[in-house]
Amino acid sequence: MTENGIGLRSERGPILLATMVATGVVAIDATVLSTAVPAIVADVGGFAQFPWLFSIYVLTQSVTVPVYSKLADQIGRKRVILFGLSVFLLASILCGFAWDMPSLIAFRALQGIGAGAILPITITIVGDIYTLEERARVQGYLASVWAIAAVAGPTLGGLFATWDAWRGIFFINIPLCAVAIWLLARDYHETLERRRHRIDYAGAVLLTASLTLLLVGLLEGGNGWAWTSVTSFTVFGAGILLIVAFVLVERRAAEPVLPLWVVSRPLLRATNLVGLTVGAALIGLTAFVPTYLVVGLGVSELVGGLALATLTIGWPIAASLSGRLYLRIGFRSTALIGGALVVLGTVVLALLGPFPAVWTVALAAFVVGLGFGFSAVPTLVAAQASVGWEERGVVTGTSMFTRSVGQALGAAVLGAVANAVIAANGGDETDPATIVSASTAVFAGAVVVAVMLLAFVLLMPRERGDRAAASEPSSATGPIPEVS
Repeated sequence: MTENGIGLRSERGPILLATMVATGVVAIDATVLSTAVPAIVADVGGFAQFPWLFSIYVLTQSVTVPVYSKLADQIGRKRVILFGLSVFLLASILCGFAWDMPSLIAFRALQGIGAGAILPITITIVGDIYTLEERARVQGYLASVWAIAAVAGPTLGGLFATWDAWRGIFFINIPLCAVAIWLLARDYHETLERRRHRIDYAGAVLLTASLTLLLVGLLEGGNGWAWTSVTSFTVFGAGILLIVAFVLVERRAAEPVLPLWVVSRPLLRATNLVGLTVGAALIGLTAFVPTYLVVGLGVSELVGGLALATLTIGWPIAASLSGRLYLRIGFRSTALIGGALVVLGTVVLALLGPFPAVWTVALAAFVVGLGFGFSAVPTLVAAQASVGWEERGVVTGTSMFTRSVGQALGAAVLGAVANAVIAANGGDETDPATIVSASTAVFAGAVVVAVMLLAFVLLMPRERGDRAAASEPSSATGPIPEVS
């Protein structure tokens, strides 16, 4: 099939465009809010509560992903993603009319509930309608969305904040969601097998409740309460008990919301562990690199943000190239290259940590971004390609969820490392030397995470499929041929 067969002007072009627009909604939302926080606080107040604008969104998005992913395998992708886009659209409008910080936080929670259905399902749809060989070329289209969002998000947020019109950062979602809904409703058609499904309500409730408790414990530990406090033990204890109850329920459920085979199959276990470490390393760098440069070196927030932006530029570049590479040398070998690059980039950051310089940080972040692109994309595609249509939603959703959990774990553990170093140096968070020392410790922790990432890639089984199978046709209701 020629390149035109997968382009935006091809028969599947409108669906590809719809997935790109839907992905863009989530990608821009991930960065647009951060630069407008001062303007929001100045208008509605609640400075002490503003971190929950981000935490509540991540929380509700993360805990709903497994449920949406299972529903996508049962009732189809189209219904789930249209629901998610509709909820996200409604929540965005409500956010734009929020009257105080608590109401804005509540509407952000609703936004997260919508977002939980968007990103994993768009990735699943792409896995459905394109063969493995075609996905290697399509990846460039999807990667371009993240590259554009990496620049457009902070820029739009800064512009709306400068114009004293922060509510506009939520209203820009209205046309994007509307276009995505229209394209999907008009052009995306599924042929579903008509059979009665048994919804695992008990499993969904237990999974959501347990994940909520565990993520709240990770997000608030060391902030809202001490790690060794009664509250911390209670939250984590209750979360673990509910996880045990969830496992017992899933073993008997006819159609479990999160089948236990997603962690028992060697390939899926390895790829999910890779996603976990990608999330942990990612949050460690995105949370500390700007502060490291702004406080430690005295550069402007804009320069600090641009230095970090090299990571979000390197990722889509590698993602767009990874497809052709894994078709030649395999998923595992491509991901090993990615893991090695992540190790290299984090080692450079850790070694040069005591000597802050914008250009070295930007270069190292770019290398790490390349590593993420060469590791995260092949492992996800390998997981998708190993299952049929009826399991692809769960597999994709689990991969997205483990990355979110990794971010929460990374924020908790690496944040604790930074706080310990700051406390040992007198507790002055405005002292450049203290921040440099704390950031260097975090970068060293990121090296450990990067080495774990590389080790988990080594756990992936070697490909044993026929490369020719990758070019076989695939439909929205049929599985991509197994190649790993």
